[in-house]
Amino acid sequence: MVLVQSLDKIDFIYNKLYKEYGPQGWWPLINYKGINPTKTGSVNGYHPGKYGFPKNEKEIFEICLGAILTQNTSWPNVEKALINLNKEKLLGPKKILESEEKIVKECIRPAGYYNQKYKKIIIFCDFFISLRGRTPKRKELLNLWGIGDETADSILLYAYRKPVWVMDTYTKRVFERVGINIEQKKKMKYEKMNEIHALLVEHCKRICLKKKPKCEDCKIKEICLFYF
Repeated sequence: MVLVQSLDKIDFIYNKLYKEYGPQGWWPLINYKGINPTKTGSVNGYHPGKYGFPKNEKEIFEICLGAILTQNTSWPNVEKALINLNKEKLLGPKKILESEEKIVKECIRPAGYYNQKYKKIIIFCDFFISLRGRTPKRKELLNLWGIGDETADSILLYAYRKPVWVMDTYTKRVFERVGINIEQKKKMKYEKMNEIHALLVEHCKRICLKKKPKCEDCKIKEICLFYF
């Protein structure tokens, strides 16, 4: 095992995973003609190496909506819901609020828990409009019904390009296995924060599995306490 300080491990992980998987291009956008580097889902709206997204209010809202819809489900299911909303021309807060409840619910049905998620989306639409283009504070997001830490941080990182850690299941899994103190997180620029979270998700889906991780194929096993 290579002895590396906790904060330096984050740079080590980033460099290793970036070399292995390359830029991920998160967050994918339905109407952007990009690529799909991971083949997760069917949308080719990823933009590897391009960190200027989202470029407008519509894209910001779409990312926020995706962050809410992805609660307790997989991305391909969220993708189906967003495609449905897009077909109905409902990828906008005012359009959703003005639409019939049954139409919106049917669109988001693939993402599961559609009754609860509809309520969350309606509350968020009102909030989004009230922002008038400004960036929300984390506390404001957490005060909304149905918005927890992970969703709030995903919105801030990917929709508003704020350098925050998204401490989801994947990030926690890797941090715990390599011995990084979750409370002591390294501060980075937005671009790197964006990339490392996406890389951790990809690594956990391919290698650092929950029950049977493929440790022999892992590029960061030399600093992993779980492996040794």
